[in-house]
Amino acid sequence: MLVSVLNGLAIGSLLFILAVGLSLVFGMMDVLNLAHGALFLGGAYLGAAFAGSWGGFLAALALAAVGGLAAGALLSLMTEPLRKRSHLDQALLTLGVAFVVAELLIIAFGDDPLSVAAPPALDGSVSILGATYPTYRLVLIGVGAVLALAVYLVVERTRVGALVRATVADREMVAALGVDNRMVQATVFAVGSLLAATAGVLGGPIYGARPGLDATVLILALVVVVIGGLGSVRGALVGALIIGQVDTLGRWLLPEFASFILFAALALVLVLRPHGLFGSPASAGAR
Repeated sequence: MLVSVLNGLAIGSLLFILAVGLSLVFGMMDVLNLAHGALFLGGAYLGAAFAGSWGGFLAALALAAVGGLAAGALLSLMTEPLRKRSHLDQALLTLGVAFVVAELLIIAFGDDPLSVAAPPALDGSVSILGATYPTYRLVLIGVGAVLALAVYLVVERTRVGALVRATVADREMVAALGVDNRMVQATVFAVGSLLAATAGVLGGPIYGARPGLDATVLILALVVVVIGGLGSVRGALVGALIIGQVDTLGRWLLPEFASFILFAALALVLVLRPHGLFGSPASAGAR
């Protein structure tokens, strides 16, 4: 039971790193980015390519960060003409990008699943209350906690975060003050994409790298965002932790019904809180 709960925390931490960027881009910038999972997959393949040493792991993280920033900036430019159109148009464009990226990754790395080793010194296990648990997953829980605090402080307690929130609330007024709205949107998009790509590297030792992983994690991230509420960092964290526990415990207790349990939890939250746990009608109907 303890191991299952810890696994839920580890998966929840990873889902937060992935989903918080999607939540900010969709909830604050009102752009539906279905290429988010493809960025995660790209990071996972980078982790597989450079695995085996601390230098390789750090190099994979650095390349994923740079690649994520560049991809986010490019996606922001591509979706800019669609900002005032329906989410369906954005979804079709970014889904097409996701398919292209996934195919390019298959061409580059093949279509066989690849395993990703944890960095040296983190590939062992520790004893917790008599149970043996992987060291890497414990570190991942800590990384998720630190990142959650950092993102919350930046969004809620800094001038940069205030500028982002102001841009969402009244873009015309912010533009009248001399701020380039497109730059703010591109920055949020780039940072969200950076988080998705680095989450792929961090998640490599857990999920590996394989075709189809992008769709799996995208669905989980969308569930987290809907449960937590659009544009809410706190909601992304709570939603990720809930889904991490539900998914892990469901696979442990009732593996054949794990997917049903996951979406039953989503349905229950939507019935009780249609805008998510920490969302608001304003964020849900930003368009």
